[in-house]
Amino acid sequence: MEGTGALFQILRDGVPRTRSELATITGLGRSSIAQRVDALLGSALVGPAGEATSTGGRPPAQFAFNPSARITLAVDVGATHVRLAVTDLAAHVLVTDWHSIDVALGPEKVLRLVIERGRELIAEASRDVGALIGVGIGLPGPVEHATGKPRNPPIMPGWDGFDVPAFVGAELGATVIVDNDVNVMALGERFVGFRDVDQLLLVKVATGIGSGIISHGELHRGADGAAGDLGHIQVPNGEHALCRCGNRGCLEAVASGAAVAVALRESGLEVATSRDVVALVRAGSVAALHAVRDAGRTIGEVLASAVSLLNPSVIVIGGSLSMAGDPLLAGVREVVYRRSLPLATANLRIVQAAAGDRSGVIGAACLVIDDVLAPAAVDRYVS
Repeated sequence: MEGTGALFQILRDGVPRTRSELATITGLGRSSIAQRVDALLGSALVGPAGEATSTGGRPPAQFAFNPSARITLAVDVGATHVRLAVTDLAAHVLVTDWHSIDVALGPEKVLRLVIERGRELIAEASRDVGALIGVGIGLPGPVEHATGKPRNPPIMPGWDGFDVPAFVGAELGATVIVDNDVNVMALGERFVGFRDVDQLLLVKVATGIGSGIISHGELHRGADGAAGDLGHIQVPNGEHALCRCGNRGCLEAVASGAAVAVALRESGLEVATSRDVVALVRAGSVAALHAVRDAGRTIGEVLASAVSLLNPSVIVIGGSLSMAGDPLLAGVREVVYRRSLPLATANLRIVQAAAGDRSGVIGAACLVIDDVLAPAAVDRYVS
């Protein structure tokens, strides 16, 4: 029913309201409100929420968003792992799982795992695949947002142009929305810790480095979905470092978790991954502490330019290397606050990710929820 989706957006905050309150908010007549509320009740997207206080006579019934009406499958694909979660329509995680798998194995093997384990997780959540309203997927490479297809991803051989939404959708029978993993993380971090922040920059420091940009409360993807590719900005004095993109001196080749691990390994320490670096920092390794802080300073050099260009109010540092905590953040803050204009940093916060390693799946859930619960989509759903 046309207009029902717009009414539903008011109820998505979860606050119970009466028909009369909805009529006052929207300016619609009581009969129009009654028809739309009945349609939402019939879809189960809205449910009864008790009675309001009576001002005389029978207390009026209240209605509220019912997040348990349907579920999403949220998927965070990394370079060496896949994290999955089943969530309700408020992006609350019901069950989650993590698997080690190399994204270089190709789309069919990785996505087959997603599909099979996704079905199992839905069952573990005591739900049926028929309750699945959509699948959100974050991929560790550039994604053409309009089609959901990866485009020339440097660490994903065999994925270029692969129709991820069609492959997964055919198996699970639901809408599939795909985006770059860092964009998805930015959505997750904003949902968890910064819902009132409209200008946010999420920086993922892991095997690679990337950023997700929230501008005016919306993801900024750029003309072709390539915005935020922070890791391939050239840094001073980095000419020696060959990047996996084929260029030299990229930020990722100098300051990513993988780059720090290589440097420490060359100094004689037993370290292979970002998580190994974090373990050394937590164990008090002076070499690891210095290496991580230096990485933070190098990242700060690039972020200082981003602050001048974008003027975010919050920079969130996430990804596996961010688990090192203060040494990385201190290095970033040291340079950003020194190199950026006072007006741009007067109210700037630079913080560690609030959602931790769940930001990807929470953001993937938000990605698909915002699509399938948009006004036009709800109008089609309840018709």
